[in-house]
Amino acid sequence: MKKTCAILLSLIFYISQSAFSIKQTPPVKSAIEKAAERALKKQILIEAAWAMQQAPITVTASFCPRSAGSKHDFFSEADYFWPDPKNPDGPYIDRDGLTNPNNFVAHRKAMIRFSKIIGALASAYKLTGDERYVKQAGIHLRAWFIDTATLMNPDLQYAQAVKGKFTGRNYGIIDSIHLMEVAQGVIVMESAMDAETTAAIKQWFAAYIKWLMASKPGIEEKLTKNNHSTCWAMQVASFAKLCRNKAVLDSMRARYKTVLLPNQMAADGSFPLEMSRTKPYGYSIFNLDAMTMLCQILSTPQDNLWEYETADGRSIKKGINYLYPFIADKSKWPLKPDVMYWDEWPVAQPFLLFGANAYHQNAWLSTWEKLDHNPQVEEVIRNLPIRHPLIWL
Repeated sequence: MKKTCAILLSLIFYISQSAFSIKQTPPVKSAIEKAAERALKKQILIEAAWAMQQAPITVTASFCPRSAGSKHDFFSEADYFWPDPKNPDGPYIDRDGLTNPNNFVAHRKAMIRFSKIIGALASAYKLTGDERYVKQAGIHLRAWFIDTATLMNPDLQYAQAVKGKFTGRNYGIIDSIHLMEVAQGVIVMESAMDAETTAAIKQWFAAYIKWLMASKPGIEEKLTKNNHSTCWAMQVASFAKLCRNKAVLDSMRARYKTVLLPNQMAADGSFPLEMSRTKPYGYSIFNLDAMTMLCQILSTPQDNLWEYETADGRSIKKGINYLYPFIADKSKWPLKPDVMYWDEWPVAQPFLLFGANAYHQNAWLSTWEKLDHNPQVEEVIRNLPIRHPLIWL
């Protein structure tokens, strides 16, 4: 009997050790991921060295007197609204595609900086395994989401306000696309973070998901027709992935298949609602990046959005195939140049890398490798929330 028990205990120990060994085996990297590491490693380590020296700057560091919220509320002003020459002290008027440089954007810049810091630290941790990067990230994460003196409230009630018209608009929800790499960075670093911190961060994002899905601005943004609805879904999916909210993830997969893809993509793979804007090139790129990220975030072996096609053949692959020739050679673009920032696009667009990884398209990878991986123009950065692709692969 004792001999039998000893054998059983040995067997249990062997199985548990084998299971542990299997669990700890690093995942096999694709050729695309290896190529991306080679292309980005030097830049990542430089950015991470910078991030290691930075102190947190949250929304509480600056306040705009035009904000209807508190110091803990994110506030921004709509980009394309300007003073009315006929009524300089009256409500602002819309000039689509033309950014007003005098609007308040300090909170947006702080959020972008936060995203850059966490993205760089998470990328460096993924490359090196050095937990000093995780410790530094924790300082910033606690400042934004936990510390009562500096945290940001989990809503965007006062984003993209318009002087004399709106204290905030649903369109402002797009500003928080820069929290996506923060959420993904936490996923990458979670095993090395303390449980109390990660639980509090997830609680913040769970509250923000609830606001995005149930508030009046959130519902209005969800029901928009163009890139705003794509970015709403992209954010909800990203944050739900961190919170492991299966019901929300399932609903975003269904929305991609039944609403976003069929209603926004034309039969040829273009996005008519973006093509009709004053910046059709930039908006087409932006929306394709966002739809590609939905596929990257939401795809599972059982429900692979990279392989999904509507009944009439619309798919993310068709979207990439449509736009790629104009990325490889912008001179082929069939429409007029964008009214602003025409020369600044394209950069190293996420759809090129993730599309290359999904479909084994070396030409897309080669184009991605040649483009700018570290853009400095604020408008480009604002519309490029995925700047640290390694943490998504």
